Amino acid sequence: MRRAVNTLSPVLRSPIFRSTPRPRYITYTAAAIFPFSLFSTTPNMSQQFKVHKSDAEWQAQLSPEQFRVLRKQGTERPGSHEFDKKDSPGVYTCAACDAPLYTSKQKFASGCGWPAFFDTVPGAVLRREDNSNFMSRTEIVCANCGSHLGHVFKGEGYDTPTDERHCVNGISLNFKDE
Repeated sequence: MRRAVNTLSPVLRSPIFRSTPRPRYITYTAAAIFPFSLFSTTPNMSQQFKVHKSDAEWQAQLSPEQFRVLRKQGTERPGSHEFDKKDSPGVYTCAACDAPLYTSKQKFASGCGWPAFFDTVPGAVLRREDNSNFMSRTEIVCANCGSHLGHVFKGEGYDTPTDERHCVNGISLNFKDE
């Protein structure tokens, strides 16, 4: 075997061709590469929330799409919910537990495709770091039940009192007229 390698042309004897072959590129999800807990935003602190339910109880109460967004931190398609364009006076509540989250006075037209608010009902929403999808964002959840609402973004230059945009999945909300 050694003689066969030496009889190759000088180009084929170079270290590039004799090095061990590189593995083929395979696409993995983050969960396949890293432990699930590193990329999860699933609340593991259910004791801090007033409303406690098992996944089976949430699935019985919510539609499959609501369960995916509210309990599994999903996202609805932009522009897919009527609340993005809604401008009636009222209160937006959590679709899972009916806790008041936002008022129509806090809503503004951001053009992002999801309902946008610049502030919340005091104490209604908790913020936490979300490192999923290889980026760092601030996730917002209902302070009453821990359901995923969306994300909050700062410093985007909107003409609002807080310079924040709470980008909320419409399916995470219910609306009550004033």
